[in-house]
Amino acid sequence: MGEPGPPPPRACLADPQRVPARPRPRRPFERLPPPQHKTQVFVFHEGDHYRTRLTHSIEVSQIARALARSLGLDEDLAEALALSHDLGHTPFGHTGEDALAGCMAPFGGFDHNAQALRLVTRLERRYAEFDGLNLTWETLEGLVKHNGPLLQADGGPAPRYAGTGVPLAILEYAALQDLELSTFAGGEAQAAALSDDIAYNAHDIDDGLRAGLFAIDDLAEIAFLRDLLAEIDRRYLGLEPSRRIHELVRRVITRFVEDAVRESERLIAELAPDSAAAIRLAGRPVVAFSGAIAAADRAIKAFLHPRMYRHPRVVRVREQADVILRDLFSRFMADPGAMPEEWRLGLERADEPRVARRVADYIAGMTDNYAVDEHRRLFPTTPELR
Repeated sequence: MGEPGPPPPRACLADPQRVPARPRPRRPFERLPPPQHKTQVFVFHEGDHYRTRLTHSIEVSQIARALARSLGLDEDLAEALALSHDLGHTPFGHTGEDALAGCMAPFGGFDHNAQALRLVTRLERRYAEFDGLNLTWETLEGLVKHNGPLLQADGGPAPRYAGTGVPLAILEYAALQDLELSTFAGGEAQAAALSDDIAYNAHDIDDGLRAGLFAIDDLAEIAFLRDLLAEIDRRYLGLEPSRRIHELVRRVITRFVEDAVRESERLIAELAPDSAAAIRLAGRPVVAFSGAIAAADRAIKAFLHPRMYRHPRVVRVREQADVILRDLFSRFMADPGAMPEEWRLGLERADEPRVARRVADYIAGMTDNYAVDEHRRLFPTTPELR
């Protein structure tokens, strides 16, 4: 795979090329569709009706375009960031990221945003002149910083990286092309990040209800959702359960988007920026929720955490998925030759950190099915993910 090279000589918003449908670890976006099973919360055995990374990314992009259009931002940039924000995610959702982060702790760590940057600047190999894709500075910056600055003004890590430090892959690339890690991202990246929150809240409510992890009436303990349910019941008395759920999810998205537009218009007018740089230097996001909707967002997440993300059914499968990925990492570290030729190439005399990073790259690019198949190929028994 080689060391990081210089940024591409030219830049465009997105690469128009297409790749064959046959899944390969190095083709990140094409590894996301439902047939390839790269999941969010549930794994593939739960059925075809739950969100995957692809369906989630499409939902985020739709919301991001709506926000960008309403706020006069670059819709294409917002969409590109929304579609690419999860490219670095591993198989088995956040479980896989946690597993790889643990395995990679001695070797510079693992972070899905850093992995996305590696994919679009190093691991994708399509052009004769350079590695990676041909993306603008604004796209790369937004991909890395859509959740906020990574560094403080004094050069120290931002609070969320206080314990681990800024991921090595990001620092390596920033040394070649300054991504201004101590500032906020542009408005389009902020819109994509807020859209991610909106999509998560809406589709996790929907998926949790469909999976039977909680009942729709349980949502009434959240004042924001209780009010929406009351509106629905007043207008559509006796509505069948599936339509009631859909109407709730639709209204959650609508209220969050409308609030984000109003509050962001207020914040932008207050700042009165004369350039994109003024947005980055504002010291706070300018695409945001109001206080009331921010509180609703926190309440929904607080509800979902114990009832969905930590539900015994989900935890049991998470534990099994963790075993699969840790087993794969250990096996490939001990025997890089067990990886396909394109991934083991050049590792004959590589030091341990370089081998570890290559192994993490390979595993991170897998889908759920691919990881299970690899485990079955290499081990006598494989967890059933039940």
